[in-house]
Amino acid sequence: MKRNLFILLILLSLGLAGTVVALPDLFRPDLSVDGTTRAQTIDTLVARLDQHYVFHDRARQIEMLLRQRQHDGAYGAITSGERFAAQLTADMASVAHDLHMKVKFSPKRLRPGVEPDVMPRAASGAARARYDGVEDAGHLSPAIGYLRISSFPPRAAVAGAYASALDKLSDTDALIVDVRDNGGGDPASVALLISYFVDGPTRLNDIWSRDSGRTTQTWTEGALDGRRYGGRKPVAILAGPGTASAGEDFTYTMQALKRATVVGARTWGGAHPIALYRLGDHFFAAIPHSRTISPITHTNWEGSGVMPDVAAKPADALAVANDMLQKQLDAAPSR
Repeated sequence: MKRNLFILLILLSLGLAGTVVALPDLFRPDLSVDGTTRAQTIDTLVARLDQHYVFHDRARQIEMLLRQRQHDGAYGAITSGERFAAQLTADMASVAHDLHMKVKFSPKRLRPGVEPDVMPRAASGAARARYDGVEDAGHLSPAIGYLRISSFPPRAAVAGAYASALDKLSDTDALIVDVRDNGGGDPASVALLISYFVDGPTRLNDIWSRDSGRTTQTWTEGALDGRRYGGRKPVAILAGPGTASAGEDFTYTMQALKRATVVGARTWGGAHPIALYRLGDHFFAAIPHSRTISPITHTNWEGSGVMPDVAAKPADALAVANDMLQKQLDAAPSR
């Protein structure tokens, strides 16, 4: 369930090119694939990697491996669509170690060119009401606030929620932002949230696109709907293995800016924005087409994750951060 939610948030938040949509069909949950289907899937996957994967040299290395395994008959006995997709994913990972890159199987027929309308089917009722990703905003004590963000949905869905939360927390002297279970989302929403924690225009991460060959700078926003928390009050971020993708973007960027102390454990380690590409009637691939680059560190968190400033078990991170901030406030000059 957690993995499915993470994939859903990625699909909703990134400008996906070549996306797919499911059509009604009578196929079983798993589909028996034949040699022709396997060969066509590999051919199309290799072409899409060559066209779009952010590291072109690794795309060629993946092609060499897939072709060699194909020649050796490694896929010949696989008739399950699910197993074939999983094996292709594992083979790509053995070369690229890119956590966002996957081949997926759909028992329903797929057609190109239409972005799936996944939100109405995937969430309803209470789940849809929380689609802004703001799970909690309140006070741990009169001086210390707590903000829990479980995802970064598209900017239009979160602007009002961020404004309301930061207005509510503006009277605190320190803040804990909890992204321990944040599965990712929209970089634009990350930039909006960070905007509340700086005092002026601040350059965040750049994004280099393989498709266009251009680098786009990301900056904080000037006019905000809510009250700016500012760049001086102490902020702690709770993070861990459940912090992924855009959740890591927020954590990594705030840490690089020296705007927050990260408390917890190493995060998931996926930094590259993806798009979906149809490989055939029943297979599609998530292929990273861009690379996030910090103007401060000149790299990103792909593969390595974000390392905490203060190590703690994720379950203990809140108590550790609260104690740390309280000591900082107690040691500070009278306000």
